[in-house]
Amino acid sequence: MPAKILTEQPNAASERIDRMSVEEMLRVINSEDKLVAEAVASCIPAIAKAVGHIAAALRGGGRLFYIGAGTSGRLGVLDAAECAPTYNVPAHMVQGIIAGGESALARATEASEDDPVSGVHDLRQREFSAQDVLCGIAASGRTPYVLGAMDEARRLGARTIGISCVPDSELSRRAEIAITPVTGPEVITGSTRMKAGTATKLVLNMLSTGVMIRLGYTYGNLMVNVQPKNVKLEDRARRIIAKVTGAGDERAAELLEASGRCVRTAIVMEKTGLDREHAEAQLLANGNVVAKALGELE
Repeated sequence: MPAKILTEQPNAASERIDRMSVEEMLRVINSEDKLVAEAVASCIPAIAKAVGHIAAALRGGGRLFYIGAGTSGRLGVLDAAECAPTYNVPAHMVQGIIAGGESALARATEASEDDPVSGVHDLRQREFSAQDVLCGIAASGRTPYVLGAMDEARRLGARTIGISCVPDSELSRRAEIAITPVTGPEVITGSTRMKAGTATKLVLNMLSTGVMIRLGYTYGNLMVNVQPKNVKLEDRARRIIAKVTGAGDERAAELLEASGRCVRTAIVMEKTGLDREHAEAQLLANGNVVAKALGELE
């Protein structure tokens, strides 16, 4: 029953929050938020395992799907939507599915989360297959829409990850890898957009960022797959080339153009002395991982 779920329990620290000054109530919220990072830290082994499985699936042509309802669904859609522009990966590589469809992103449609068949339907609509990975997100760990999708993914033989904030939840029991940051009762009872939502965002940040790093879309902490499609991104591309190669601003701009406006190619060209064609070939032979192309990784 919902009343027994940890995220639905009253929080003693905020019991009289409506009688506090604004500053006092904000300090309570901030104090509770500080617990979130610790809860996520306890899940790092499970998150690391998930990153490994996702990276392997994407290397093999599979895709990562997030699925959830309400806040959980919105956070999944957000993380998925930001992967393509941040790392210049195909939009289909990481996808977010929310109960109720796109309209639910801006307007709550809570009733849609109670239908497990809809979760199965939405997964099939994306032609989900055994080579893909499904990450179900539900703060309570009991959302029928998400559980239905998880059961379908398991039936297909796909890898499954479950993110929830309740120990031994139904979602965690259905998932191959359970990620469970236990954030405790919310400041406003049951408002899982708060601590649980923050924990979910942190976990999703780790998953997608960790996967993209493992796939070689960064060199150090630099976004070397950035595409200079506007003034801001063109400036970033030149700065990345300059930082990695030690080239001056003018030389970095020249390299960017000579490489076909590809930061990774520009870096390999400058650091190895290769022309564009041979630099591209060296990158391709090393999975487009800059560090490997430069002989810095085996």
